[in-house]
Amino acid sequence: MSSRILVTGGLGFIGSHTVVALQEKGHEVVIIDNLSNSSIDVLAGITKISQKTPAFENIDLRNKTEVKEFFEKYPDIEGVIHFAASKAVGESVENPLLYYENNLSSLIYLLQELQQKDNAYFIFSSSCTVYGQADNLPITENAPVKKAESPYGNTKQIGEEILIDTAKINKNFKAISLRYFNPIGAHPSAEIGELPIGTPQNLIPFITQTAIGKRKELSVFGDDYPTEDGTCIRDYIHVIDLAKAHVVALERLQQNREKSNFEVFNLGTGKGSSVLEVINSFERSTGEKLPYKIVGRREGDIVAAYADTQKANEELGWKTEKHLDEALKSAWDWQKEVVRREKEDN
Repeated sequence: MSSRILVTGGLGFIGSHTVVALQEKGHEVVIIDNLSNSSIDVLAGITKISQKTPAFENIDLRNKTEVKEFFEKYPDIEGVIHFAASKAVGESVENPLLYYENNLSSLIYLLQELQQKDNAYFIFSSSCTVYGQADNLPITENAPVKKAESPYGNTKQIGEEILIDTAKINKNFKAISLRYFNPIGAHPSAEIGELPIGTPQNLIPFITQTAIGKRKELSVFGDDYPTEDGTCIRDYIHVIDLAKAHVVALERLQQNREKSNFEVFNLGTGKGSSVLEVINSFERSTGEKLPYKIVGRREGDIVAAYADTQKANEELGWKTEKHLDEALKSAWDWQKEVVRREKEDN
């Protein structure tokens, strides 16, 4: 079923892989991205992989007028997959108002435009941070949403509340919130991948940058957690699997298969891996030795989080296909490609 879909933040890490997945399924894609945390070069990577160039608009979604004008220009937008948001936990603590403005006003302005359509489909990029340190593992969609640890996490919780309230009053509006665990990896072509600006906030880019010599060594924050090897446990999902889930969720709404007009799904592998297990997997899959040291715990880190994937497996008909070794090998191939391009540009 071909349709025209808006992907906000479509040149970002998860957004770009989702654009590829949508185009491979025959959907027409329009990307909105203000390039604040991405690069226009990603557009060429998407085109090279899918042999198709999506429409692109450089728009700041905090500008209500620009959002309105966008929907006037593209009146046939049928659905929105909304990635555009600031996402660094530490930065959100230091600059909360920036995060509330960017992550919430953009969502509100999009929804105000979608309200005017007869049918509107909305896929929201949420996060397992809404669960905090869950009482039970694996984490199901019924786990309580706990008080957010950061303004970033709070914007995801408030975003979901906004969608719930919107869905209550408008039966033509349908939304799915996808709560990701830890997206990693890159496209196997090494044409697109994760491109953190400045010091990486996530483990995998820090690992690949250390292995290639950009960083002296990796810091492992704490080895005294109540886990088998003392390091924190997370559920690492390959970005390709994650991207496919967005297409499946969108098509669920288009085909009227939803059980209510606001639904929530966890997206993970269902398996937790400790930091040391990830390091071992990286060394095994790439043949690279990784220098690292154990340092003190990092404030705000939870002990363990991994998904119960039963609902996504059964109701979405989606499950992960790629393993940790494969994800880390693709992240390493992408890192080498990034360095190659940097040398070419210099």
